[in-house]
Amino acid sequence: MTLRVHRHNPEEAVAAAFFRIQQTSMAGVPILNPALSVEAIDFQRWQGQWLGMVITPWCMSLTLLPGNTQGWVSVGVNKRRFIKFPAGDFAFLSGHEDELGEYQSCSLFSPMNKFSSQFEAVQTARAALIGLLTEPVPASDKTTEPAAKNAMQDKVMSRRGFFALRKP
Repeated sequence: MTLRVHRHNPEEAVAAAFFRIQQTSMAGVPILNPALSVEAIDFQRWQGQWLGMVITPWCMSLTLLPGNTQGWVSVGVNKRRFIKFPAGDFAFLSGHEDELGEYQSCSLFSPMNKFSSQFEAVQTARAALIGLLTEPVPASDKTTEPAAKNAMQDKVMSRRGFFALRKP
């Protein structure tokens, strides 16, 4: 299979592929959140590839598509690959859709029943993407005053804590 390289922002193609999935293989599946729709957001170049978020009524995923052949690692459909980001290592599962070719995704939420609106899901997706691409704040050294050290530690959060952060 030939690798399809996306020379331009793939958001429209990603949205079309996942909308088709919603209308076909996901039609009638009981975990769909009716308050949500398919949306591909904030795709940007990252290390020569395209990285963005996909929101669907059944999941929210980081999604990576080839922007060029250099640096792209094909692992085969339904195979896992770990990718290092500033926030840490994340497991991505490889997939293939006719509209996209090969892509890799990392599910952050599934099912999506905790989201009450598309706006809430989009804001969460954007915050997750920022968190993924942001270096963690280093722990302060022992010379830092205790009050300042406690304030800094309150701002540092694990990846699991960041992604589990939800409004009731």
